[in-house]
Amino acid sequence: MSPRLITFEGGEGSGKTTQVKFLAAWLAESGYSVLRTREPGGSAGAEAIRGLLLGRSGWDPVAEMALHFAARREHWAKTIAPSLAAGSFVVCDRFFDSTLAYQVAGQGAPRRTWEQLRAATLGTAAPDLTLYLDIPVELGLARAMARGDANRYDRLGLDFHERIRQSFLSQAAAEPGRIAVLDASRPLAEVSAAVIAVARGRLGMP
Repeated sequence: MSPRLITFEGGEGSGKTTQVKFLAAWLAESGYSVLRTREPGGSAGAEAIRGLLLGRSGWDPVAEMALHFAARREHWAKTIAPSLAAGSFVVCDRFFDSTLAYQVAGQGAPRRTWEQLRAATLGTAAPDLTLYLDIPVELGLARAMARGDANRYDRLGLDFHERIRQSFLSQAAAEPGRIAVLDASRPLAEVSAAVIAVARGRLGMP
């Protein structure tokens, strides 16, 4: 089977990182070469930009979005594209859908600027499959707080996070062939089983 780029998206407390690790391990156990990575980050340059983004708050939304795409370009050029070319599956924690949700829907950056940055940095490149882990905002934030996973976005209020959730749902409705919506409020084992079922069904995996 040809290598694929699989991305995970979701709001705070949705369990993305856990499911990224699970799917990458399952692919490896199934005999596939696989790279697990994340955004922002995943290459030396992108990790440096991640430090800038997470090291302070109060970014202008367009500036923040530009930094995300700069990191994404480095990630794509130095890590993702070479891994795919070498025959590895790539499983990534967040990609450009998160930038549309957080910086455009959440923070008010122009959608047109997101489109221009995406085209300039990635051309037509896109994930082969995106798994969106959907969870009610209050439940997700409660889970994040309980696990100690809170970040600077968690202080921005329920309305901010609801805009993010609705953006992800709108993206999934617009691209049903690429984005699968999974109920992340279910028990962990059930979500993991759904992840495998979708990967098998959408990518034609045994």
